[in-house]
Amino acid sequence: MTAAAETTPTPHPDARHEHWLSTRPRLVVASGFMLFLELALIRWTGSNIVHLSYFTNFVLLGSFLGIGLGFLRVGRTTRQPYYSPIVLAALVLVVLLFPVTVDRQTEGVLYWTSLSASGPPPWLILPVVFAAAAIVLMGPAELVGRCFPELDRLEAYRYDLIGSLTGIGLFTALSFLSAPPVVWGAVAAVAYAVLLWPRRFWARVALLVPSLVVVGALAVETLTAGALWSPYYKVTYVRGYWNDVPLMNIDVNGIPHQQATPARNRLEWERQYALPYERSAAAGRLDDVLIVGAGSGTDVSIALSKGARRVDAVEIDPKLLELGRSHHPDRPYDDPRVTTHVTDGRAFLERTSDKYDLILFALPDSLTLVSGASSLRLESYLFTQQAMEAARDHLKPGGSFSMYNYYRESWLVDRLAATMQAAFGHKPCVDIVSETGQQAVITAGLTSDAQRCGGEWAGATAETPPPTGDDRPFLYLKDRTIPEIYLITLGLILIVSMLAVRAVAGPYTRMRPYTDLFLLGVAFLLLETKSVTGFALLFGTTWVVNAIVFAGVLVAVLAAVEVTRRFRVPPLPVMYGVLLAGLLLAWLVPNSWLLGLPLPLRAVVAVVVAFLPIFAANVVFAKRFADSADGTVAFGANLLGAMVGGCLEYLALVVGYQALLIVAGVVYLGAFALLPRTARVG
Repeated sequence: MTAAAETTPTPHPDARHEHWLSTRPRLVVASGFMLFLELALIRWTGSNIVHLSYFTNFVLLGSFLGIGLGFLRVGRTTRQPYYSPIVLAALVLVVLLFPVTVDRQTEGVLYWTSLSASGPPPWLILPVVFAAAAIVLMGPAELVGRCFPELDRLEAYRYDLIGSLTGIGLFTALSFLSAPPVVWGAVAAVAYAVLLWPRRFWARVALLVPSLVVVGALAVETLTAGALWSPYYKVTYVRGYWNDVPLMNIDVNGIPHQQATPARNRLEWERQYALPYERSAAAGRLDDVLIVGAGSGTDVSIALSKGARRVDAVEIDPKLLELGRSHHPDRPYDDPRVTTHVTDGRAFLERTSDKYDLILFALPDSLTLVSGASSLRLESYLFTQQAMEAARDHLKPGGSFSMYNYYRESWLVDRLAATMQAAFGHKPCVDIVSETGQQAVITAGLTSDAQRCGGEWAGATAETPPPTGDDRPFLYLKDRTIPEIYLITLGLILIVSMLAVRAVAGPYTRMRPYTDLFLLGVAFLLLETKSVTGFALLFGTTWVVNAIVFAGVLVAVLAAVEVTRRFRVPPLPVMYGVLLAGLLLAWLVPNSWLLGLPLPLRAVVAVVVAFLPIFAANVVFAKRFADSADGTVAFGANLLGAMVGGCLEYLALVVGYQALLIVAGVVYLGAFALLPRTARVG
């Protein structure tokens, strides 16, 4: 007899609520909608509130809180969660009426961007978004939780996972099609109608009104902003002239990002664009050039004007390439010498076997995070010592590597120069083009003879932070610490969450028997973060890799549930041993070794190493969950644990991502210590 067969579901009062959909399809729709809505909120709010472009994890934590509260509400009320579409409509209106964008009239530093923000201050808008995200997600979670008592524990969990995979698949497909948010709003409206459709006419009208508000407001945004929606950004652009020079200004998520101008004018206006060629001894024979961060094409156009015979243009965002191909005045992407690659720059370096006379990192500044599950930016792995060593290995004899940007801080220029020195074995050329914003160009030849410096770099000082590495790729974090703004914010989130749990779910004693399941949620989120960041390094920080990893995690969880349902698996102490062994294996296998493997073999080994502990952890959860007395409370406790795990993820800023495995291992040991005696011997 399997663990699932040993547990007889106890119907909840809510289980008697009649619905035109039977339990299983209703559970799939509700769980799929829950994950879809979470991803859409993370994506859309970040595109309209500039603070969230750097703190996407903020919305994720609110979502986890809401989902946990939704499960804990099951059994405490028989009312349908009509509050969810109402709060969603209010959130959409607030964000569109009071967006937080960059103020071009005020100079300042906003999260490493040399501009200030207009709109509501972060201390006001961020709590509103956090609370709204929690309340919105609480509704679908409550609907999911009401299905659980009607089914066997693991069968319910199985359909929940199938729905989650459906939700992430739908959102990924819409991302691939570059669907605007009005489509996401239409999906939400249909899902609310399917799940909440009441019998009474006036109740139906009350349900339709907020859904129509959401769809209408998002349609107005789509039509008035004229935005392109890439998998990473809301991209807006304006074409015009300045002193008879054609140009195109491109903003992403409300932040000035790029300007497409003719190469000759850009070289006249800003000296930094010419310096990589002046500092390179190979400038007179540029047979092969690699440009990472090719964007709308100005850097490519400059390389062609400097005599490049072949240019590999790497850009992670397909919409930026599309704009450059259609509207750049020089039409550089129409030149037969140019080959475009839509991928992550670090991933391209790891995969290509080509050699170059010049490799150029052209203002790669993503302005956003990889996902809501990590503090990793899209370009984080481009600026580590290992990345610069990879660039060095792809230079021809006499070739050079160069990067330029507005680095904003002098210590940041020195850190990058010191990183380049560590990778190349000699001092690079450092040109400070402008003290304002620390506009600088840093260039290193394959050898010191391959570079032509205008003056010698003074070298790192006692105040210069050490080079970043692949384990801690936090270029803009000067000290090995968690910034105070994060500590205050996370502390407030935890306090608010504790109060919300008490107000919505009642006494904490309801969850006391499931403290071990709470800790399982904490540790699992850390495992998921480690997987996301690890695969981003091994295969690229693209949205496709991100979606595949999240789907892979859900498939591993589903496989664990199916194995637990269908077979007699070892007792929990044994499975905890397998889990800890998997964590040890993941700790012992370094990413540097995996990067040295051929791509197909790397994929196989990485999947085994990353998903073995995930599989074992979910066998542990499935066995324990199957025997829980109250499935919805147990599941809610686990989800609240995941929210706390999202807070602990910031420990990576101090200890690195690899050490998160140690933190997860300690938390899993705590969960085992709190395992009820009957579960331990059963």
